[in-house]
Amino acid sequence: MPASVSKKEEDKINIKEQIKKMYQFATHYGKTNVLFFTFLITSVINELMLRHFTLKNTFDISPFLADLAFLLIISAFGYFLKPKHQFKYYFCWSILLTAICVLNSAYYINFLSFISVSLIETSFQLAGLDEAAVGNVIEPRCFYFLFQLVTLFFVNQYLKKKKYFDNVEKKEQGKVRALNTLVVGLITLGMFISTLTSVDLSRLNKQWDRNYLVSKFGIYIYQVNDAFATIKSQLNPLFGYDEAVRTFREYYQEEKKPKKNKYTNIFKGKNVIAIHAESMQNFLLETKFNGKYVTPNLRKLSKEGLYFSNFYAQESVGTSSDSEFTYSTSLLPASSGTVFVNYFDREYDTLQKQLKKKGYYTFSMHGNNCSFWNRSTTYKSIGYDEFFCHKKSFTIDEVVGLGLSDKSFFRQSIPIINKVKEEHQKFYGTMVMLSNHTPFNDKGVAYSDFDVSMKYEKINEETGKKETLVAPYMEGTKLGYYFKSAHYADEAIGEFIDRLDEAGLLENTVVVIYGDHDAKLKKSEYKRFYNYVPETDSVLDSDDPDYRDVDYYTYELNRKVPFIIWTKDNQFQKEVKTVMGMYDVMPTLGNMLGFQSEYALGHDIFSTKDNIVIFPDGNWITNEIYYNHSKDEVKILNENATIGTDYIEENDQYAEKMLAISNSIIVYDLIQKTKEADNLVKEGK
Repeated sequence: MPASVSKKEEDKINIKEQIKKMYQFATHYGKTNVLFFTFLITSVINELMLRHFTLKNTFDISPFLADLAFLLIISAFGYFLKPKHQFKYYFCWSILLTAICVLNSAYYINFLSFISVSLIETSFQLAGLDEAAVGNVIEPRCFYFLFQLVTLFFVNQYLKKKKYFDNVEKKEQGKVRALNTLVVGLITLGMFISTLTSVDLSRLNKQWDRNYLVSKFGIYIYQVNDAFATIKSQLNPLFGYDEAVRTFREYYQEEKKPKKNKYTNIFKGKNVIAIHAESMQNFLLETKFNGKYVTPNLRKLSKEGLYFSNFYAQESVGTSSDSEFTYSTSLLPASSGTVFVNYFDREYDTLQKQLKKKGYYTFSMHGNNCSFWNRSTTYKSIGYDEFFCHKKSFTIDEVVGLGLSDKSFFRQSIPIINKVKEEHQKFYGTMVMLSNHTPFNDKGVAYSDFDVSMKYEKINEETGKKETLVAPYMEGTKLGYYFKSAHYADEAIGEFIDRLDEAGLLENTVVVIYGDHDAKLKKSEYKRFYNYVPETDSVLDSDDPDYRDVDYYTYELNRKVPFIIWTKDNQFQKEVKTVMGMYDVMPTLGNMLGFQSEYALGHDIFSTKDNIVIFPDGNWITNEIYYNHSKDEVKILNENATIGTDYIEENDQYAEKMLAISNSIIVYDLIQKTKEADNLVKEGK
């Protein structure tokens, strides 16, 4: 018995000794690796904070493991430097990682997506905006991430005062610690990889759905992958060129004869003025407050012309510039970066070039900085003869949001268009609006007094009579400011149409109006809009039977934007309900104006029965269903339709093929190279 007790006591002593040694080791390791842990912890906090602000998946384990593995691996190499020089290494990395978080936070606030390395160049163009405009784009929370730099700096200063680095240098075995940290990083990476599927890896390679990639791979891994994708695009001849050419030729060698319909050539020889309506969504046309419509002018124009009520923008990270590109070329946006910044020097077959062949003079106008989105350069590739912009062409006499107000812009445009008309027989012009640009706050209150409160009637208990009361409703909310902003933009469009008419510019002219993309407001912004209780100035609880939930599909389907083709004589009045995308505009207008593009991926909407709209993230929509590519999930839109797996698989394969072909045309400059190759064949070389 005593021997047994003695053995137990001995075991306890051994356990205590082991715990003591582990504690001493951990304490010693922590005290001699202060910079390493400061860098690691602050970097992790920043990535958690970014996902909290954006995707709301703060505590998901997969992106956490991915980013932790990345941080451990890059941290390991800091140990190859002497302790007193390690601060420079970690601080440089901190600057880069903090910049990633700041830029992505700012970009997500405005565009509900994450920035591409190839788009960072565009972020520097903020310097060209007015000071007030920059303040509208960047919110205070974007600067929370700077705490990492401040923390690392002051920790380093404190350690220097304590002569910490001199003491550590005597004890530290840099190579050993580098190897140990690297091993832990690789183990963490292995744990993360074990959570992935082949579908996840395929999406990482395609780089379509950026929000999904960050939610699964974390912000740092996403950004590293995006950087490689950008480099790959610059070295495109080394990566998949032969396969891209083969797929391209196979698709386009099938002769696509144009189908004639009752709209063929109806606008042949007419002038065209296209209004690029910034952030204008379709639901605005039917929304009213206290009996007044938010966009009465657009609503009126939609009733008087051809109105496409199921129209989607198809933009990606390039937002407005992507829409301009897709509208002009009938191609989809680039999978990495944006055409206007990264692929502006390619050959594209565009609506503008087709009209130039028919004797049109083509121009674009915009009240913003001429170089923003690299427009001044890219417009030459698109086929514009002239770009009237900012201070070069306009007096900046009234600023709303990011630049010249829409009303002033349109007012000053009239004499310019008049001059173009005098000098050229036929013209095509794009008017790019600006005032209705995100973010939506009180920027335009001074210019828009549109009331977004709610008037309601209530029986006065004392008098027994009905009385009209006013509840604040959408006043002071982002969505409320969006309604005010959109109302102002609609007023500007109405005034522009009137001024065109007064100047005689609507004779023999077609007006095309398209929303470039949705407002990029979050789903939560619509909760109050749909579930407001004026009597209590409150919102219905989610368990209330009258509560209207804004789920993923409600939000996605609500992103429709207006597309209207209008003439003064109101000759064509029709609502087209067939689902349609921005890449269908060029073939549809081409049929009306008398030309066809052999490289268009979209369709003339009047010559197709079962149209499909493909989005850059791989999702797609038809008249029957909305398909979520990331979730492999279907939302039925037509309850009477019979949808089988074959229908979904065929459309999904078609969507992937169109995305691949479009991206190949952009990245590999296939239109130009195909023309060059064909010319060599003709010459017998």
